[in-house]
Amino acid sequence: MHPLFVLANKMDWSVFEKAFLPLYSQNNGRPAKPIRLMVGLLILKHIRNVSDESVVEQ
Repeated sequence: MHPLFVLANKMDWSVFEKAFLPLYSQNNGRPAKPIRLMVGLLILKHIRNVSDESVVEQ
């Protein structure tokens, strides 16, 4: 299995959902990206030491 798949399955994503959900607006403007996606990209950014743009391209 891919190491990132293994890591993702070990994460307790509900912790991030509970922490960040109050910061998201449910009825204002464009719908937000899923919290799991945003946290996952941030983790990848730090693991690979790349820019925001680079992690999204990968």
